[in-house]
Amino acid sequence: MIQDPLLHRFAVAFAIGLLIGLERGWQFREEAEGERTAGLRTYTLSSLLGAICAALATYTSPTFLGFAFVAFAGGFSAFSWLEAQAERNFSVTGVVAALIAFALGAYTVLGNLQIAIATAVTVTLVLALKQPLHAWVRMLTWPEIRSALILLAMTFLLLPLLPNRTIDPWDAINPAAIWLLVIILGGISFVGYFAIRIMGSQAGVAMAALAGGLASSTATTLTLSRLAKQSPSSSTLVAGGILLSGSVMVARILVIASAINTALLIPLAWMLGTAGLVLVFGAAFLLLGRSSDSAHPDLQLKNPLDLRAAFQLAALVAAISFLAKIVTAYAGETGLNLLAALSGIADVDAITLSFSRLSQGSIGLVAAAGGISIAAAVNTIVKAGMTFAVGTRQAGWIVGAVSVAAVAAGGAAYAFFVA
Repeated sequence: MIQDPLLHRFAVAFAIGLLIGLERGWQFREEAEGERTAGLRTYTLSSLLGAICAALATYTSPTFLGFAFVAFAGGFSAFSWLEAQAERNFSVTGVVAALIAFALGAYTVLGNLQIAIATAVTVTLVLALKQPLHAWVRMLTWPEIRSALILLAMTFLLLPLLPNRTIDPWDAINPAAIWLLVIILGGISFVGYFAIRIMGSQAGVAMAALAGGLASSTATTLTLSRLAKQSPSSSTLVAGGILLSGSVMVARILVIASAINTALLIPLAWMLGTAGLVLVFGAAFLLLGRSSDSAHPDLQLKNPLDLRAAFQLAALVAAISFLAKIVTAYAGETGLNLLAALSGIADVDAITLSFSRLSQGSIGLVAAAGGISIAAAVNTIVKAGMTFAVGTRQAGWIVGAVSVAAVAAGGAAYAFFVA
């Protein structure tokens, strides 16, 4: 056990340098001694040098550490430049890593040890993931980069500018709260989009259904239905994929609603959980009964962070929030259920976001959970109709039968455990 606080901090600096040096040394393990500027020992000593300079600065002057850092940066950069000239390799990563090692060594003496250790682990992870990160960057398209920038702008630029209070006479529309919900949904859809990009169509119907259900179960239903139309022999397999996508939609609703209001988890879990289990069992029976299939869907889901789509969703959430407030005042719970049913024809996310937020004060938990479940039930039946219309009759009958069973099971759970 190290009792001296300064000695303890020096030991942490040594460990940080060793960690970064281990990764750097492994990256250049094929090079012979003397053919590289820095390796395991150099990075370890760089971190210790930073710690020693920081300790000396506390006894002399803070400017000492600044001059030491400049001198270290100049010397290390000079040797790296000589190496780059000889090998025609002009990567600056090694120099930056050395400067970080020196700075973290100094910070272990002057700052918070937990922050220094966490930063060192993060730096090492970034350095170690060079190949996967470069491969990922090569996969990116400009629309995807633009969408990521839009999500960042929505979160860190636009959200702080919006008023975090209701702005209408009916006390229904809070711009900041509505936009935050849009950001949450956009982030989930973004994850689903990249899951599809990474998995690819050859991952099979099951993987496509899982990833597609995360992004848009309706789009996935349409895509798989077209596949059944093109290849009627795959109708059973496609029906299983559609049901699996619907079960992912149910799970997504539970996550979104409980993230906004945790009190909704229990009532929704009875209704949506029961219905979701029926969908999962139906999908498993259909998918596991076939060992392989030559048909793989080519999911063509659009980027979920299109700016126009984001504004459309924001407007839809605002409209449903406003209507829910008015309907609650004049028509009670029956009117809310009608609103939920109409919304579920086209979309379940907007009603989920709106009712989850309103359940924190404007409407009761049971009413909110019931409305969300009604929207999910209507959407499930509508997707069964899509399978009939776009796909094959066989796939439509299978999806329709299991969907009706799932809705009935959810209704029974509501009658016995919630109402």
